[in-house]
Amino acid sequence: MSLNDPQWGNRGNDGDGGGGRRPNQGPPDLEQLWRDLNRRLSGIFDRKRGGGNRGGDGGGDRPPVQFSPRFLGGGIGLLLALVVIVWLASGFYIVDAGQRGLVLQFGRYKESTEPGLSWRLPYPIQSHELVNISGVRTLEVGYRGTERNKVLKESLMLTDDENIINIQFAVQYILKDPVDYVFANRNPDEAVMQVAETAIRQIVGKNKMDFVLYEGREQVAVNASQLMQEILDRYKTGILISKVTMQNAQPPEQVQAAFDDAVKASQDRARQKNEGQAYANDVIPRAQGTAARLNEEALGYKQRVIATAEGDASRFSQINAEYAKAPEVTRSRMYLDTMQQVYSNTSKVMVDTKGQGNLLYLPLDKLIQAAGAVAASPGGAAASEAPTISRSSPAISNDVPPQVVDRNEARSRDTLRLRDRESR
Repeated sequence: MSLNDPQWGNRGNDGDGGGGRRPNQGPPDLEQLWRDLNRRLSGIFDRKRGGGNRGGDGGGDRPPVQFSPRFLGGGIGLLLALVVIVWLASGFYIVDAGQRGLVLQFGRYKESTEPGLSWRLPYPIQSHELVNISGVRTLEVGYRGTERNKVLKESLMLTDDENIINIQFAVQYILKDPVDYVFANRNPDEAVMQVAETAIRQIVGKNKMDFVLYEGREQVAVNASQLMQEILDRYKTGILISKVTMQNAQPPEQVQAAFDDAVKASQDRARQKNEGQAYANDVIPRAQGTAARLNEEALGYKQRVIATAEGDASRFSQINAEYAKAPEVTRSRMYLDTMQQVYSNTSKVMVDTKGQGNLLYLPLDKLIQAAGAVAASPGGAAASEAPTISRSSPAISNDVPPQVVDRNEARSRDTLRLRDRESR
């Protein structure tokens, strides 16, 4: 379309001999349409000022401007339609991954939208807010940036044993409900700061200083996280506490030196306690083993003594029964057994005969050896060759009566039989 064509390509009515042809043209140019509209309006105002007669002021050279209400109404309608399209298109918005869109209708919450391309009614009917729910927010209590940049107003706390400690910790949290986070509280992040400080002061105030500084640091962080979550849920902040990290916990700088000495003494005490425990673990089991062994030995000795006593009592009862039957025989037998037991422990016996007053020497050691050799010989072939005691033995004096020798021989044979039974 020509920029100088006020009729949008209608060349048959401009007197240029176009023959009334209307070539196929595209839609009108908005800038040109606006320019033509201004020109026509200025022509109307000039006509009103001149009274409609321009013959005397040299205005006959200008062609009269033809004003068409139909043309003007069509341009305004097209402009309004374009404005409406742009206004409706302003309702499109994009929600990124990890975000939620909150649609407000006349300032009141209406709905939430998921990630992606969404549309709402344009402003001022509806508006939207984008809230990041996947990002981890970090809050620092007791310091800012680094641990050296302390905020004493937040970090100084009083323990249960009335000691002052300096605690610095960080709180990490995410959003679990963006609606509550935006609309239920005016400053939710400031609320998290106040809740964190309140929770940690409450927990520290219920515990001893040593527990907070040493063995209970992790427990303090866990308890603080749980208490903070309970308070935030009660306030409906839509915040989820993910982690509470203890950055630093120490006494104030003014008493740091004295506290270090106390810590060293405590460590020495713990070391000595561990050494004593190790020594006890080494000595006590051995002492317990020795005691158990002695106890078992004593128990065995007790059982042995009891069994021996019971055996002796039983044997005495049996002997007593036999003695009641034949007192003389039993008495002789007891005498012979006693003498046999006595002679078995000696190698030499001197016998004093009553009639002659001579001493008889019995070589019991030789007799025992000879009896052992006879028992060890195969088949008993050497039994006939074993030395025996008789009246003609050179070891016996000729003055000894025969009955004494026979009695000694009988005792020797009894001794040999007893030794043989014991060896078996």
